Amino acid sequence: MTALARWWARLPRDARDSYFLLAVITAVIAPHADHLPIWSSGLTALMLVWRAQIAARQAALPSRWWLGAVIALYAGLTWLTYRTLIGREAGITLLVMLMALKTLELRARRDAFVVFFLGFFLVLTQFLYSQSLLMAVWSLLSLWGLLAAVVLAQMPSTDASGVPSIGIAARRAASTTALGLPVMVLLFVLFPRIAPLWGVPTEAIGKTGLSNQLEFGAMNEIANDDSIAMRLRFEGAVPPPDQRYFRGPVLTRFDGKTWRAPDGRASQGWLRGRDDLATVGTPLRYEMTLEPLRIPVLPLLEMSPGPVGTELALPDLTLVRGPELQWLSPRPITERLRLNATAHVSWQAGERRNRLQRATGVDLPASRNPRTLAWAAALAAEPRFAGLPPGARAQALATALLEHIRTQDFTYTLTPGRYGVESPHVIDEFWLDRRLGFCEHFASAFVVLMRAMDVPARIVTGFQGWDAEPQDGYLVVRNANAHAWAEYWVDGRGWVRSDPTAAVAPNRVTQGLALRPEPGVLGQINPTLWRAVRNGWETVNNRWQQLVLNYSRQNQFDLLKRLGFSQPDWTALGQAMAGVILVLSVAGAGWIRWSSRPHDAWSRQRARIAALLRRAGVELPAHESPAAWARSLRRQHGQKAEPAAQWLEKLERARYAPDSPAPGWAELRAAARMLRA
Repeated sequence: MTALARWWARLPRDARDSYFLLAVITAVIAPHADHLPIWSSGLTALMLVWRAQIAARQAALPSRWWLGAVIALYAGLTWLTYRTLIGREAGITLLVMLMALKTLELRARRDAFVVFFLGFFLVLTQFLYSQSLLMAVWSLLSLWGLLAAVVLAQMPSTDASGVPSIGIAARRAASTTALGLPVMVLLFVLFPRIAPLWGVPTEAIGKTGLSNQLEFGAMNEIANDDSIAMRLRFEGAVPPPDQRYFRGPVLTRFDGKTWRAPDGRASQGWLRGRDDLATVGTPLRYEMTLEPLRIPVLPLLEMSPGPVGTELALPDLTLVRGPELQWLSPRPITERLRLNATAHVSWQAGERRNRLQRATGVDLPASRNPRTLAWAAALAAEPRFAGLPPGARAQALATALLEHIRTQDFTYTLTPGRYGVESPHVIDEFWLDRRLGFCEHFASAFVVLMRAMDVPARIVTGFQGWDAEPQDGYLVVRNANAHAWAEYWVDGRGWVRSDPTAAVAPNRVTQGLALRPEPGVLGQINPTLWRAVRNGWETVNNRWQQLVLNYSRQNQFDLLKRLGFSQPDWTALGQAMAGVILVLSVAGAGWIRWSSRPHDAWSRQRARIAALLRRAGVELPAHESPAAWARSLRRQHGQKAEPAAQWLEKLERARYAPDSPAPGWAELRAAARMLRA
């Protein structure tokens, strides 16, 4: 036995139970640490350590004045952080505080039960942040620990030390959890997906490289996020590498450092003069599983007429095509979506333009980047552009800019350093001095230069490319595939895509290479092993998402059809649910009746004897032996009970005396008839 095991064995019951409960509480609270304020996590850890020291020293619990002071401090800090004491974030913060504080007043069993029930509720709230497979496994283990703590609190002493076994409590909790799993699965399969009761938990921690604004030079942070943004599965042909653009937020306003989406005034008039879209050729059809983006834009493959046959998490999520040709949601997308969509490689958009868009397409901040503006004016004044019609002139200027990037000493790098530290003229510093950057730098400079030459232009953000190797039949687009490119206006054609990154780093576009950070320790030691481990886990997680998280109302109706319902609908689903509840109720009643009956041969025989004599009007104590029953019969009924008493004595000898024959049941039935007469 190790020193730790000997120390654990010497602990009194209160200390051992307290340590186990504190460990379970820590496991329950741990997933919330990323979402709680730092001060909340610190105070909670301090209270749990305080309770552990009390258990170690067998000291008295703190007075209620101390607890009241902690509650007042916690509530005040919560108010200062959230400006409210209600709502999801503030509510979970206070629940964590209550659970930790309750451990400091465990004076009776009912106090322990309050801790248990708070723990069960906090396990449920974990799914408000994440519904991943890892979170589901962690929640199941936390539930097991809480059930084991409940069992342990009610167990008597089971060994010489007077301390009940945690192992026995854990096994009983596991058996209880296993009994509840089939019911849980049936409820999951048949419980109606009715909004807003279903789908309320959202993966609010979902990360993305997309935003409605883009600060110059901030996109290199995306390289550190290698998590999955979406998964794709094409029905037929796959688009060529240089056409794998997923259109996200379009940014048109520039203040010299940050690009932003159009303001409300610009969006009010787009319905009257929005860009039209003309597609050419056979559409590409694909299925997309999109992770939560937390922005009101759906990044579909360019150019998409829109999603079709959608299986959205919430049926009230209506998507419309906005003025910048992206698909907009009425609110940020905080649910995982699975949908079908089409895309066209060849398209033409924007023959119609309203005046507001035309004016904002050439806006530039005043007195910023003067050297770049002068450089653009000199380029636009060259004789080769003179006399060209507006559309041809715009294309010629764009070609000249791309050629300049391609032939000059521009370098594509994820570590260009910070721009604008010593001067607010970030485009001057990039375009004319350092010439180091990645997609955002090149797209920003391109748009500013085109606008300086009186050509409307804008930045488009989204994703470009995907992993070279599919996972489980799906093509994987990561947040590290986030990209920024440019569009400029050509009379007669509308918006034309131009990707300056392709001029300086063609592999980034033609091969769909994502932004890559410096590899970690395992990636440096064995990159192949690291990719295999990562891809294996992502494949398992994808199965979880496709089979469990994306189990929708349509999947329920398809199941009902396979079960024989000709027209599956809400009524049929209710009937199936009622049938399952009925079967479970009957099975439960049968189980209770069966478990209440004796199951060993001797107990069954005693129950049969007692029932036979009860029908004859004789009630005998169930805990006594057959010999004691015989004495009771003689004492109560005299000579009439002698045959039955002799039969019971023969039964006693047959059970315990060697070579004694067992009496026949016919003799007992005859004796019972005599008693009944």
